[in-house]
Amino acid sequence: MSARPPPIARASPTARTRVCPHCKSTILESANVCPGCRHHLKFDSVAARRQAETRTALRIDGTIKGASPAVPCEYSVVIAIRDSEGREVGRHVVGVGAIRPAEEHGFTLAVEVTPTSLEWK
Repeated sequence: MSARPPPIARASPTARTRVCPHCKSTILESANVCPGCRHHLKFDSVAARRQAETRTALRIDGTIKGASPAVPCEYSVVIAIRDSEGREVGRHVVGVGAIRPAEEHGFTLAVEVTPTSLEWK
């Protein structure tokens, strides 16, 4: 009697990525609208229903002002993603820039969640 080989694990259809043809950002393969440039990528009814189920799970708005005394400052916008055990699974520099005294820059961080199937709520 021969031993059975272990089953081959199939790649999950969730979290697959591709490159947006418009802005070249890495996006989810399932996205029908690019979250970066907001161009439409798919025009099918299933994608439209999935997009309708998308919700914003987290949104933070903030503003920074130039420092006093009158000294220009530089800034880096960094996003870190951690799993349920607190381990960092991703870290990305989103943008960098400079801000002059008396200048003000606004920032918004949003995390959008889309179900992978229409049965999920």
